[in-house]
Amino acid sequence: MANLTGLASFVSVLKATRSNLVKELRHVDAALSVLGKLNRGRSHTKPGHTVSASARERMSLAQKARWAKRAANNQAGRMKPKRTMSATARRKIAAAQRARWAKLKAAKKK
Repeated sequence: MANLTGLASFVSVLKATRSNLVKELRHVDAALSVLGKLNRGRSHTKPGHTVSASARERMSLAQKARWAKRAANNQAGRMKPKRTMSATARRKIAAAQRARWAKLKAAKKK
């Protein structure tokens, strides 16, 4: 009978270990599922999708042309002289601003 008691405790230990392993396996499966869903949203990870050297060269030249065009536009924009307002325009703006302040002060006194 002593052997059967030891065997029963050994079986209970094995059952507890098995249940722990099942729980751990569920956690691993859940983690793999989440990671698999994250990777599906990316289109650039398609296997076998390669670009030839000549295509890369064409893309590089096209991008450099876009950069050059943008830089040329920026340089042209910097060359323009700064616009200045005429004295008449400045007087008109100042008069309009004085009128706005007078209107606000009149409204504040009421």
